[in-house]
Amino acid sequence: MTDLPGRRLLLVHAHPDDESINNGATMARYAAEGAQVTLVTCTLGEEGEVIPPALAHLAPDREDRLGDHRVGELAAAMKELGVTDHRFLGGPGRFRDSGMMGVEQNHRAGAFWNTPVDDAAALLVEVIRSVRPQVLVTYDPDGGYGHPDHIQAHRVATRAAELAADPAFRPELGPAHEIAKIYWNRVPRTVAEAAFARLRAADAGFPGIAAIDDVPGVVDDALITTEIDGTDYAERKTAAMRAHATQIAVEGPYFALSNDLGQPVFTTEYYELVRGASGAPAGTREDDLFAGVES
Repeated sequence: MTDLPGRRLLLVHAHPDDESINNGATMARYAAEGAQVTLVTCTLGEEGEVIPPALAHLAPDREDRLGDHRVGELAAAMKELGVTDHRFLGGPGRFRDSGMMGVEQNHRAGAFWNTPVDDAAALLVEVIRSVRPQVLVTYDPDGGYGHPDHIQAHRVATRAAELAADPAFRPELGPAHEIAKIYWNRVPRTVAEAAFARLRAADAGFPGIAAIDDVPGVVDDALITTEIDGTDYAERKTAAMRAHATQIAVEGPYFALSNDLGQPVFTTEYYELVRGASGAPAGTREDDLFAGVES
């Protein structure tokens, strides 16, 4: 443990590509600054829709090989961001993508949504006690937009943080560790509104434009506690998003998912601190996830 870097960040995401869309600039910045950045992805994203026609055969209703392909996409994205520690919860394929809320796949054996929270959390406890992060980033209780795997990722991450700090819980998983700060991914509504206005004026070439409420985690500005300026890492973020080619089409500072509806790429990324003390003066936003944290 004495060999661990002074700053250690853990991110918990549901599927490959979620990390690059939500936190790509943040991850690239902290990795470049020498922090330990650990990504835990909970599923392979097997139920995703496939954008390139040449890869349509991978889809779950055809060959059902999308998950394996997305493992490679995630590795390529992490190379773009400079992140060397990326893992799948319990190992690749331990939990399957559950699909959108209300579909039959929610109840499939092995689906992440259909897994007891404490069972999955124990696997994350082992990671937490090994990496010993001071900061955890994940979704809000709604998963940002209601996807069952995102909701489950929030539940598992939150529960694992609690259990990892309890010396009585599974001591064979390593010494107890308490995470100092926990953040939820957010986007301030005024920032989203301004970005969508630029997108409409730019005529970026997408068949349509997404609604602001299609963007996960959009909230009133007052809830934002922290903003990370990733402007210097914008190219790394968009390169990581391009690496997820089955899921994302990038056009300059904009992108679209399989619905072909344009969205802005945010290179300043926003968070809500939900556990731990802010390291910023009262009434101001933090500009560092590690603000107030001792190395």
